[in-house]
Amino acid sequence: MPKMKTHSGAKKRFRKTGSGKLRGRRANTSHNLGKKSANRKRRLGRPSVISEADHARAGRMLGNGDS
Repeated sequence: MPKMKTHSGAKKRFRKTGSGKLRGRRANTSHNLGKKSANRKRRLGRPSVISEADHARAGRMLGNGDS
């Protein structure tokens, strides 16, 4: 029986934490950085927990059996 393949784009973008949450890169980090404060840019550089609405879809793409 063939196995499900992990979505290559998802495995580069999301990581699973020890407690089972998904972490990913934040939005608003690629342009117009001159008007954002240094404090805001520093916060945007750190990964955040994926929202509950997107958690099931990202989990399916990672193919680890849980959504």
